[in-house]
Amino acid sequence: MKLTGERPIEGKTPESLLALHEAGYREVQRHLGAGRLLDLGCGLGDGSARFLRADRTVVGLDYEPLAARDAAQRHQGLLTVCSDGARLALASASFDSVCSSHLIEHFIDPEPHVAEIARVLRDTGTACIITPNAPADFENPYHLYLFEPGDLRAMLLRHFEDVQVYGLDGDEAVKVDFERRRLFARRMLSLDPFGLRHRMPRSWYVGLHAGARRVAYPMLAKLNKQSTETAEVVTADNFHVSSGIDPSTLVLFAVARRPRR
Repeated sequence: MKLTGERPIEGKTPESLLALHEAGYREVQRHLGAGRLLDLGCGLGDGSARFLRADRTVVGLDYEPLAARDAAQRHQGLLTVCSDGARLALASASFDSVCSSHLIEHFIDPEPHVAEIARVLRDTGTACIITPNAPADFENPYHLYLFEPGDLRAMLLRHFEDVQVYGLDGDEAVKVDFERRRLFARRMLSLDPFGLRHRMPRSWYVGLHAGARRVAYPMLAKLNKQSTETAEVVTADNFHVSSGIDPSTLVLFAVARRPRR
């Protein structure tokens, strides 16, 4: 699968970003029970496979046919389906849990995505939505709709009766790591002082951004290796959920129940 920087891939995505995704799945796991789970935007299925257990059926969904196929082949017991996340090819009220991790921000209009999550969730089910916190997000052409806590809660309340929004944030080691990445990004963006990237066709900008990540990620990995004596290795244990959210909070973690019919 082609690296764009958006899908977490072992050995290609920075360890801190892999740890962030792992921490998100860890928190989702805490809200799950038995039954049928739908993981939206499953990619290669590495995150979806974390949910597999004897009393749970896990279905991974991705809009790329090859990703859905590869995920099923990669993880025994994982079922996959290829479908648009805003028009799910799935029966109503057919899942006990739904996970949408770092997907909702990729829709120009995320409302249909949220409506579909509510539609396929059973009345007693739980949905978990993870998305960047707008003030803390990097410039990213793939992120088309960014949320602040109140915005996310308001949208979810239009489709669910019970909604809680938390922050998924990192400790000091995480903050240092992400600030290093931001500094590197700012230096890269300084090469375009007149903002020409925003005037070119979107497909060019997206391609340029993906190419820059393919160059930047190995460079960042090399810099991290050179600083291992002073830098702490970031793992999922460096992330925690908090009810306190501020502009520096990295990610929003929402739990929604009782879908409106």
